[in-house]
Amino acid sequence: MSQRKNMLIAQSGGPTAVINASVVGAFHRAVTASDIHHIYGAYNGIVGVLKETFVDLKKQDRRTMDGIQYTPSSALGSCRYKLSSDFEHEDYRRIFDVFDAHKIGYFFYNGGNDSMDTAMKLNAYARKIGYDIKIIGIPKTIDNDLVGTDHCPGYGSAAKYINTSILESAFDCNTYTARTVVLIEVMGRHAGWLAASASLAAFEGERIVDLVYLPELPFDLDTFLSQVEEVYREKGKVFVAVSEGIRDKSGEFILAGQSQHDEFGHSQLGGVSLYLQEMVQANITKRVKVINPGILQRCAAHCASKTDLDEAYWIGYRAVDLALQGYTGFMAGIKRESNRPYKWSVELTALENVANKEKAVPREWIVPEGNYVTEECIEYMKPLIMGEVYVPAWEGLPRYVQLKKDFIPPKLEKWHDEKG
Repeated sequence: MSQRKNMLIAQSGGPTAVINASVVGAFHRAVTASDIHHIYGAYNGIVGVLKETFVDLKKQDRRTMDGIQYTPSSALGSCRYKLSSDFEHEDYRRIFDVFDAHKIGYFFYNGGNDSMDTAMKLNAYARKIGYDIKIIGIPKTIDNDLVGTDHCPGYGSAAKYINTSILESAFDCNTYTARTVVLIEVMGRHAGWLAASASLAAFEGERIVDLVYLPELPFDLDTFLSQVEEVYREKGKVFVAVSEGIRDKSGEFILAGQSQHDEFGHSQLGGVSLYLQEMVQANITKRVKVINPGILQRCAAHCASKTDLDEAYWIGYRAVDLALQGYTGFMAGIKRESNRPYKWSVELTALENVANKEKAVPREWIVPEGNYVTEECIEYMKPLIMGEVYVPAWEGLPRYVQLKKDFIPPKLEKWHDEKG
């Protein structure tokens, strides 16, 4: 009989409306495993491992563990901390000292591109030093830009919220007879999947958004103004969805000179809609409305897709199952089996084939004019926003929950960053 080991799970990167469902799924599988003793959660991703800030998830109230899957953001907190590519860096020794001190035999990292990079490096280091641990990546990102999976948990719910908001704003806008241009700014640094999803918004078979601009193609202001004016003259009201990551022909982000950067060097974008508003007002009409949902796109758990929530749960569940079978160094992704009826299964992809790569909207899924997506793209996205989720409520508001931060006693000295 194999020796019982402990499991550790952590989350990192930008949160989503359903990221916690993956933790719950992983937890539910782990509690049934005879080979797993303690089930720990590390607070604030890999930083929580370095700091040794763990909670024993088995000691959380059962209603809390069940409730976090309906709660937005990352229940275990997040981080944006990049591990060095140099395996001689002290972070690696510290992390594996922590693993060893707490008898961690299974580690799961729930996140996006940069999280898969961290998981890949830890798996490679484990092989280098001969440490027996199973490491699996659990995908999430509203950007839907991970390779190795048909789509990413978190994307469907963000798309559902965006399209619900577009539908509701269209009803508001159509109250008036005035001719109007509406600009909706959607998240997406390099990949335009979320902006593309705006094509799903419809009423009685009529699509609401007229023009969609993605970062996959160079953005030309004159062409944009010409296309907006054409629709404006024909219909009187124009709905435009634009990705925050649109770039000019030289590859520079629109207004990128005013952006900041995160720890990974990624531009912190936003505000392109205000720039385009000025341009439309100067050239077409003064009546321009701007909708910028910002982080609401990723935290609107009250508008989650049931398909998305279910997939997030089962990906977490199956990730633990696969680790128990002996797999390590993989991400548990989604393989689409069919669209109608919609079916999927789990697909394993080596972490080195996922980390630091981005999946863009295929060029063939963008119309030749560059201002909308094709029916094939729309059919790909449709199943992902399906189904409604009942969110428990209390006194008229969603009843969200938090894990109790009852950290287990540390076994090592404080991480060097905490000293002094």
